[in-house]
Amino acid sequence: MKKNFPYFIVKNSPWPIIASFNLINLLVRIIIWINNKSVLIISLMLINLCVTKIVWNRDIVRESTFIGNHTLIVTNIFKFRIIIFILSELFFFISFFWTFFHRSISPSVEINMTWPPKIIKVFNYSEIPLLNTFTLVTSGFFVTLSHHYLIKNSIKLRIQILIYTILIGLYFSVVQLVEYKDSYFCFNDRIYGSIFFLSTGFHGIHVFVGTMMLIVSVLRIQSIHFSIIHNINYELSVWYWHFVDVIWLFLYIFYYVII
Repeated sequence: MKKNFPYFIVKNSPWPIIASFNLINLLVRIIIWINNKSVLIISLMLINLCVTKIVWNRDIVRESTFIGNHTLIVTNIFKFRIIIFILSELFFFISFFWTFFHRSISPSVEINMTWPPKIIKVFNYSEIPLLNTFTLVTSGFFVTLSHHYLIKNSIKLRIQILIYTILIGLYFSVVQLVEYKDSYFCFNDRIYGSIFFLSTGFHGIHVFVGTMMLIVSVLRIQSIHFSIIHNINYELSVWYWHFVDVIWLFLYIFYYVII
């Protein structure tokens, strides 16, 4: 007798709820740290969160690669979840853009009704910001090319080009730190400094997360975890990296070119 193949064969995992409690504890500890400057507890919370994330990813790799529990429906659910996550991150940056344009269109009396404020010396959009823009656009091209070679089953080329993408991402982060170091204003310099460093800083965090995702993809490619039809982890990492690219283009146009 023919048995019906189950659509969902992924077991329930305890790691999501554990990670949620770790995040809540981390946020509470950050508030406590603001008052008494105790770094030890925050460090322990970060280590605990990282260990939870590593073990969670280990279980996902085991289910998908070695056990084969990730059916087509499960992979589609993963794609739907990353789309929802990217949309939530998009609206996160839209809130920054909204604040920036609201203040630029109607500057307050406290900043002499001028935008940017007179005490702010803004960056030249044709120097480091343009270099960073070219860097991220190039990385987006390389990561797409690497995924193309993955589909074409060319292991050597896809690893090499993906490593180029990772190096470009690290280069972008270093150049961004140099820009911060050479900045003529800081986070406390009126609303312009606050919104500028918040937006570009959070984008830098997203670049770092995307770089880590691509590094994991390189390790999994070397371990032959991906195939032509089974590469959902790498595909979602590429989606996230393109999201980082697009957000930077908006940051460059809004914060550097048309301020």
